[in-house]
Amino acid sequence: MKIIVLGAGVVGVTSAWYLAQAGHDVTVIDRQPASGLETSFANAGQVSPGYSSPWAGPGVPLKSLKWLMMKYRPFVVWPQADPHQWRWMLQMLENCTTDAYARNKERMVRLAEYSRDVLVDLRATTGITYDDRQQGTLQLFRTRKQLDAAAKDMDVLRASGVPHEMLDVAGCVAREPGLRDTAHKILGGLLLPGDETGDAFVFTQRLAAMAEAAGVRFAYDTPIRGLVEDGGRIAGVRTDTGTRHADAYVLALGSYSPAMVRRLGIDLPIYPVKGYSLTAPIVDETRAPVSTVMDETFKIAITRLGTRIRVGGTAEIAGFSTRLRAPRRATLEHSVTDLYPGAGDIPAASFWTGLRPMTPDGTPIIGRTKLANLFLNTGHGTLGWTMACGSARVLSDVMSGKMPDTPHEDLGIVRYTR
Repeated sequence: MKIIVLGAGVVGVTSAWYLAQAGHDVTVIDRQPASGLETSFANAGQVSPGYSSPWAGPGVPLKSLKWLMMKYRPFVVWPQADPHQWRWMLQMLENCTTDAYARNKERMVRLAEYSRDVLVDLRATTGITYDDRQQGTLQLFRTRKQLDAAAKDMDVLRASGVPHEMLDVAGCVAREPGLRDTAHKILGGLLLPGDETGDAFVFTQRLAAMAEAAGVRFAYDTPIRGLVEDGGRIAGVRTDTGTRHADAYVLALGSYSPAMVRRLGIDLPIYPVKGYSLTAPIVDETRAPVSTVMDETFKIAITRLGTRIRVGGTAEIAGFSTRLRAPRRATLEHSVTDLYPGAGDIPAASFWTGLRPMTPDGTPIIGRTKLANLFLNTGHGTLGWTMACGSARVLSDVMSGKMPDTPHEDLGIVRYTR
């Protein structure tokens, strides 16, 4: 089958890879000059099934108000004259219940665990490298309230069979020796030994090169203008270089996916949540992180990527703005220097922002649409890198008429149309 994949981020490229491995004739179209240049470019660097949680949960509305008042705010809202923004925020609030949180977290952990297993297999069969490490994630708690709240997440992890361990302060320092001078600032941590780290941009570019060698064609520098519908099917993709045709189409455009299909009567509940990162060279190995540390107070991930430290996080609801805001850099700098002082050359760090495509329930939207030959793989939020391989494998199986190796019925758009 001839397939066009729209989008060359980590989700689009992994989709192309697994579709090509299944024997399909695949073309990827993207407006950028190469793969992985937007949201996949400088994310937090985590492959974190154990930390996969919906943002919407019990108590989050009240927490959000408190976050908005913090000096180093992990959450910022810039209201827009955009009904899609307001509707999306209301849908988020509807998911802030105990039942919804448990349901959504189980679904996210299930997909993320499967995706990590698929990534492990990909690494074993291809030898792909990307500054990868398999040394887990350590979620750090600075307050007793955070420690108590972690017990609820541990219940879900236990039910899903995800390895985890609660550590005292000494245990945290044993895992992350760079915390030895700042151990008095934490009360403990939750270790997720099955999590991994890596550079999503390097992974995406290397997998794209492997896919191209396997026969996938990449049409870069090709802005997509719209989809052509005819008789309940997609008949083509309008681009600046003409209309392209295929047997089936995959929408993997992240935050830009809803606008591409809204005219076709498909309502994707995805909205951009802006994230930021710093990437700093390591100047003192003894003070640097070993793997990934999650600073629960500021919702910041501090990750070791080879000879660099990647500091990623914050959530800014600001429409499609990609403006770099100094206060967000201050938050990232505060978290990393507070826990790992002297580890990296922070003044020399590169500062980046990207738009995460968030769904109200935290789970991506994967699978069929009401149009017979249009398929979705989008809405991964902060977990595109974590869920990319598993999502792509599920999509490839569905499009190839195979039964995926993990439950997938609740990943589709149908959960929003019931």
